[in-house]
Amino acid sequence: MCVDIWKNFRKFTEKRGGNVVDLGIGIIIGSAFTATVQSFVKDILTPPLGLVLHGTNLENYFIVLRPGRNESAIYATPEEAQADGAVTENIGSFLNTIIHFFLVCFVLFWVFYFFNIIHEEFESQKKAKDENEPCPWCKEPVPKDAVKCKSCTSIVNEKIPPQYKRDGTGTLIDLE
Repeated sequence: MCVDIWKNFRKFTEKRGGNVVDLGIGIIIGSAFTATVQSFVKDILTPPLGLVLHGTNLENYFIVLRPGRNESAIYATPEEAQADGAVTENIGSFLNTIIHFFLVCFVLFWVFYFFNIIHEEFESQKKAKDENEPCPWCKEPVPKDAVKCKSCTSIVNEKIPPQYKRDGTGTLIDLE
């Protein structure tokens, strides 16, 4: 039974191997990216924002909805309040999450923006490459409709009007 499962898994990865591996790599990179953005928001972005808005770290901005066992206690962090049994509304933590979300959206926008620019450039180069042929003399790309190479100025596509014809020596003969 295990051998059959392994064979089916192997067949699955052979059919979709590139997609499965790409998906796995994407998930791993995505989790590393998420950890990096979370650290940036939590450790770098929100402490100064918390100082401006609340006077302390933004994560410590909370509201006590119902006091805990010690009614007159003043809590410095949401963890202290919750350890005492108080019910808190963690506004700072929520703001961190919102900032994290918008920062991820912003970064993803720029990643896909640059990806699209690179992709469009690649497609235009590919299209231009398809419209060009190498010069027989200098091997530089020359448009298919060009008469002369722009690099070495050799004639690459001589367009002879229909009233002319070459003789056996290569000289043009006027047929009219």
